[in-house]
Amino acid sequence: MLVFSSARLVFLSVPKTGSTAYEAALSPVASMVVSAPPELKHAPVFRYNRFFRPALEKFIGHDLEVLAVMREPLDWLGSWYRFRKRPALRDQSNSTGDVTFDEFVDAYMKGQKPPFADVGSQAKFLEPQNNGTAVTHLFRYEDQQGLRAFLRNRLDVTVQPDRINCSPAEELALSDRTRQRFERKFANEYKLYASIREGGAYTALPRE
Repeated sequence: MLVFSSARLVFLSVPKTGSTAYEAALSPVASMVVSAPPELKHAPVFRYNRFFRPALEKFIGHDLEVLAVMREPLDWLGSWYRFRKRPALRDQSNSTGDVTFDEFVDAYMKGQKPPFADVGSQAKFLEPQNNGTAVTHLFRYEDQQGLRAFLRNRLDVTVQPDRINCSPAEELALSDRTRQRFERKFANEYKLYASIREGGAYTALPRE
């Protein structure tokens, strides 16, 4: 998570959306950088609202806006799958080294997810809170040009993030049956993703 006090902007770090690369590129101009532990670095809206917002509003002001990035749902899962397939996790409970991508997505759809498929939800991460705290600007991960233009205009810096903490490239196979089940079960993720418009405007999903 990055805080830019002069710009009245907070950049939330949605996992697997390039947040580490943007953290490295923007740290020199940020007022505050939360890079560890992961639970705070990747604080979702509800955690930002509970732990960070009150202090930031007290010392910076109540007109803070919140920026975040969302990735196409299956592409997001694919990044998690590849990331957890790396040799360093071999023999650990969260390793995907011995499962196919189809098996990974199937496991993610279970009510009780096994450790290797327990990676959270982008829609839940971005869910608005009852007090009105919500993401103000939401960009698609694929719209790097739009995101960088927004940051350039808002922070008066040109951002060219390096590729950091990227998942290994791999062709991922998914059966039509599993894809269709996923798209039905997580229709809310697709609805939110589809609502993102040029410039970061979007329609927030209501709380469940």
